[in-house]
Amino acid sequence: MTNTMWMRGVEWAAAAAADPHACESEWDRGEGIALLEAGRFWDVLSVPDRLGLLAMDLLWRPARPSPGPTLVDTAAGRVGFFLPPDPSAGWGGAGLRYATKGSWVAVPPPYRPARFLEWLVPPDGTGALHEPGALEAALRRASGTLAVLAPLCGG
Repeated sequence: MTNTMWMRGVEWAAAAAADPHACESEWDRGEGIALLEAGRFWDVLSVPDRLGLLAMDLLWRPARPSPGPTLVDTAAGRVGFFLPPDPSAGWGGAGLRYATKGSWVAVPPPYRPARFLEWLVPPDGTGALHEPGALEAALRRASGTLAVLAPLCGG
């Protein structure tokens, strides 16, 4: 990513903060993680890391556009996919968590990890998000693959 893309990504992410300027300043000083409100610019679907990483592999194909912003939380073992806001979205299933209006998401700066949070795909500042249908299809395929592998891996 170019410096311009990093800067646009920072502005895009910080726009969801209560005080975007203070958020950007904290990130510039290396002070880590901001709590950003979901539901206005984006929602976040959080899934168990094995499922999320396999789904990312399925989404990241040469013939497809780059996936939307995606976070990994190594402490919690979760992957968060940034989606268009939709408080009525029917995301459900074992281990799925959906953050929309009224929820807060811990977010590191787009240009470096902070403690246990890291961007797999940082925001590029264009506002591009995951397409819900493509993400749902990738999660279904990934879930099927994990179900087949579970008996082989003793899980």
